[in-house]
Amino acid sequence: MNSTKKKLLGTPYFIWSAIFIVVPLCMVFYYGLTDKSGAFTLENILSIATPEHSKALWLALLLSLISTVICLLLAYPLAMILCKMNVNQHSFIVLIFILPMWMNFLLRTLAWQTLLEKTGVINSILTFLHLPTLNIINTPYAIVLGMVYNFLPFMVLPIYNALSKIDVNVINAARDLGANELQVFLKVTLPLTVPGIISGITMVFIPALTTFVISNLLGGSKILLIGNVVEQEFTQASNWHLGSGLSIVLMLFIILNMVISAVFDKDGEGSVL
Repeated sequence: MNSTKKKLLGTPYFIWSAIFIVVPLCMVFYYGLTDKSGAFTLENILSIATPEHSKALWLALLLSLISTVICLLLAYPLAMILCKMNVNQHSFIVLIFILPMWMNFLLRTLAWQTLLEKTGVINSILTFLHLPTLNIINTPYAIVLGMVYNFLPFMVLPIYNALSKIDVNVINAARDLGANELQVFLKVTLPLTVPGIISGITMVFIPALTTFVISNLLGGSKILLIGNVVEQEFTQASNWHLGSGLSIVLMLFIILNMVISAVFDKDGEGSVL
C-alpha cells in the first residue's frame, strides 16, 4: 500500500480529530484568554488563585491523590494474582473485573449513592443486624470511595500489562542467585513495572482530579471540587470565559502528567493496548 492510499485511509480520522479535538480545544483557549468583549486577558486563568477556587483545586488534588494511592495499593497485588493464574481462570477473572466498566459511568455512581445513603441498602442491612449505621454519604469519604470504584480498573490494566511482559527467566535467575521473594520484588519486579505504575497513576489521577459527577452524587453537591466549579460556570453561571480559564489550569496538570509518563515510559510498555 503506497503512502497516498495510507493518507486517504487516515483522512476520516484527521477530520474526526479536527472536529472533536482541535476545534473544542481552540474554543477553550479562545474563551479562557479573552473577556466578554473579546479582549485578551489572563484574569480567567489567574482567578484560580481566589480563595473559593484555590480551595476547590486543593481539595480535588487531595482527594484524587488519596484515590490514586488507594487504587495503586489495591491494583498491584490484584495484577500480580492475575498474572499467576492459568489462562482460563485469568480470562474469567479479568472479564468479571472489567465487566462494570461496560456499564454507564453515571449508573455505576448512582448505584453507590443508593448503597450509601442513610436509608440505603447497606444501612438497612446494618439496622436489621442491630449494628451501627454508616453515615459517609455526602462526605469526602464517599467521594474517594466512588473514585476508587470507578477508576480502579484503569490502574490494574497497565500494571498487569507491565507484569505480563516480564520474562519469567529473569525472576528465576534472581532466585538462583540467592535473592529471596522480597528482594526479587524490590530489585526486579518493581523496577520493571514502573512504566505500568506511572501509566496507571496518570489514568487514575487526571479523571479523579477533573471529575464532577462523583462529587455531585456522592458529595450531595455540598463538597465542591474544581471540576464542579468548572461545570457550574458553564451550565449555571453561563460564564464560558471563566470556566475555560479554569479548564486551562487543569490542562496544565494533564500536560505535566503526560510529560512524567513520557519520561518514565518511553517505550510505551505501560500501555494497556
